[in-house]
Amino acid sequence: MTAIIDFLNTIFWGYVLIYGLLAVGIFFTIRLGFIQFRHFAEMWRCVRGSGETDKDGITPFQALSVSLASRVGTGNIAGVAVALTLGGPGAIFWMWMVALVGMATAYAESTLAQLYKTHGSDGMYRGGPAQYIARGLGLPWLAALFAVALIIAFGLVFNAVQANSIAQAVEGAFGLNAGMVGIAVAVLSGIIIFGGIPQIARTAQFIVPIMAGLYLLVAVVILVMNITEVPGILSGIVRSAFGLQETVGGVAGGVMAAMLNGIKRGLFSNEAGMGSAPNIAAVAVPNPHHPASQGFVQALGVFIDTILVCTATAVMILLADVMPSDQLTGVNLTQAALADHFGNFGQIFVAVAIFFFAFTSIIGNYSYAENAVVYLGAGKSGIMVLRVAALGMVVWGSLQAVTTVFNFADASMGLMATINLIAIVGLSGTVAVVTRDYLRQRKAGAEPQFHIADHPGIAPGVNRDIWK
Repeated sequence: MTAIIDFLNTIFWGYVLIYGLLAVGIFFTIRLGFIQFRHFAEMWRCVRGSGETDKDGITPFQALSVSLASRVGTGNIAGVAVALTLGGPGAIFWMWMVALVGMATAYAESTLAQLYKTHGSDGMYRGGPAQYIARGLGLPWLAALFAVALIIAFGLVFNAVQANSIAQAVEGAFGLNAGMVGIAVAVLSGIIIFGGIPQIARTAQFIVPIMAGLYLLVAVVILVMNITEVPGILSGIVRSAFGLQETVGGVAGGVMAAMLNGIKRGLFSNEAGMGSAPNIAAVAVPNPHHPASQGFVQALGVFIDTILVCTATAVMILLADVMPSDQLTGVNLTQAALADHFGNFGQIFVAVAIFFFAFTSIIGNYSYAENAVVYLGAGKSGIMVLRVAALGMVVWGSLQAVTTVFNFADASMGLMATINLIAIVGLSGTVAVVTRDYLRQRKAGAEPQFHIADHPGIAPGVNRDIWK
């Protein structure tokens, strides 16, 4: 079994997804006319004008907060440190590049999620890749396979991974028993999860901006404290990415190592094209009332996760007097860097940051899995089973790290990402039609509104009551 899982991961993550996610990002960047660069301001406009919702959904800002809760996890702290150790500073440059093209992929998948959303049995908007695969491509069996893979990865195993990170960080910083930490995290998560997606959205809306804001503020303080070294570090990142400078900030890595580790880190962190964030994007009530507006919002999520938060971690490490090595990497490297800048406070700050990053990832991941359970028709009893199982995995994950199980989650995520990439490329013509409609109205000075009756070519599978 282990050999089969390892083989699948080699295929998915060694070949299909590294090149597939990049290629699809470049494809949508070109097909949509470099939308993430030319209409970057539109992303902020769609978030700013999003304070209202209705009883069936959540606000676009809440959807962004939940998707960021899931995207911004321990990978932003530990994963960036590993990329620097294995790929050198040049890895950061390639991380930026993959995020910039990934913004177009994130736009496409979340626009489709909005377009093909429906009302669930509880009246809430529901949608995501499973819906657009079933309704847009007419492949319900493939949609069901996607939903099962998502539940395994995001609903169960990744929550165990995040809980393990919390338990290790809190035990290391404060000496608390890992099992007790796991139980406490499960209780806190349960209070939020049992309130359903509206409760998750309200929690994320409150915690995520403060969490990310404080983390970025610490990075800015470090930048100001070391301002004279910043130009050298930035030029070193670019030069190292192309092999013009092999070392900077005490790290080393060749061009291919920089490229591979930067691309992997970017893809793992921002989840663009994975088919995860569209599950919460579909629940939002878009403002303007157009599928493309939620696409813009989620594209911004990729920018915040990778260009801002991942870069903040890189800056903290590269400006510190620490030497990455096989022994000093991951969370330990980030803690050592912060300790160099701020003494003992730095180590405590990283432990607290990991707690909040991982905790919000648990509730964000759960929200995706709930949508998949609803798609499979499991109803309230299915949701209850998922909630209990997810919290059980939190406690279990805090006590042990079983590599085979985590590799199984990677294989599940690899499968869902592969299915999603095929789907969004297959529906790329629909994305283009919806995008042109939005930009045409915006250019004419109108508030974009979407009416499916105006687009008979893409009408099959779209809920006419929602988009009338």
